[in-house]
Amino acid sequence: MADSEPFVSDNAVPASVPMAGLRGEGLLSTALAVIASMRPKQWTKNVLVFMALIFSLGETWHLSDPESWLPLVGKAAATFALFCMVCGADYLINDVRDRESDQLHPKKRTRPIAAGRLSVRTALVAAVVLIALGLTGGFALEWRVGAVIGGYVAIMLAYSYYLKHVVLLDLMIIAAGFVLRAMAGALVIDVPISPWLYAVTALGALFLAINKRRAEIVLLKEDANEHRPILEEYTTPLLDQMASIVTASTLVAYGLYTFTAPALPTNHSMMLTIPFVLYGIFRYLYLVHARGEGGSPEDVLLKDAPLMVDILLWVAVSGILLAVARE
Repeated sequence: MADSEPFVSDNAVPASVPMAGLRGEGLLSTALAVIASMRPKQWTKNVLVFMALIFSLGETWHLSDPESWLPLVGKAAATFALFCMVCGADYLINDVRDRESDQLHPKKRTRPIAAGRLSVRTALVAAVVLIALGLTGGFALEWRVGAVIGGYVAIMLAYSYYLKHVVLLDLMIIAAGFVLRAMAGALVIDVPISPWLYAVTALGALFLAINKRRAEIVLLKEDANEHRPILEEYTTPLLDQMASIVTASTLVAYGLYTFTAPALPTNHSMMLTIPFVLYGIFRYLYLVHARGEGGSPEDVLLKDAPLMVDILLWVAVSGILLAVARE
């Protein structure tokens, strides 16, 4: 190289590129990595906060009266957003804790923290901010909602740091998180929910969690315990037995809910929705056992067209029955 030619590194920044622009791109990529680590696909779990709103149709609010339901929809939507925040914070913390095992997983190794695209420090700061916003917003809406969100954060932190390594309790804590979502949705619009609906929510969550554990064991095989140590405590026959018990219990609980819940139509017309629940459970079991899916419940729910149609039909039929019976 001639002495008159300046040395230019391969990594040198061209003079035409402003440093402020590079910092802006860095902030954008970090923000995108934080959002990706919050796992927006899994926010579908938070739609449970709308359950109380749906089942109070015709009693607390009426379709023909927007003034009766617009404020309730706003409160439920705000609760949904708050749960997305604290759930996202939990996923950030969980990914920090599991970054080494995630690097061994065929799919999770691409997560921003495991792949090194998001630093541990940044992830933890974002998690703290999200939890603070979630709790502040919850108490601003309704103190009981704030308390439920606080309880959710507490049990999820306990899960991330300890309880996910305790056999059986790991599954039950996941179910408790779903019940708290449904509870917050009822509290924010101040309507009672039948205990049977809480039971159905808990059993449905157990159903998803058990089948997720089974799918992970089948996918990871001998490396399963390296990715998630608790998987060493489970076997596919055990999980299949547990799934059978939970499946039957879910159907019985939902049937009893449609017949006994005081807030539902007295003509028991809600029993017409039982076939949709039955089909949804059978379809999910088919996807787990015949197609090897179930490791990511949110992907199953969002990508399987028959299951999605079944859920939408259940919502539509439930809404029609409630509206007709109470109008």
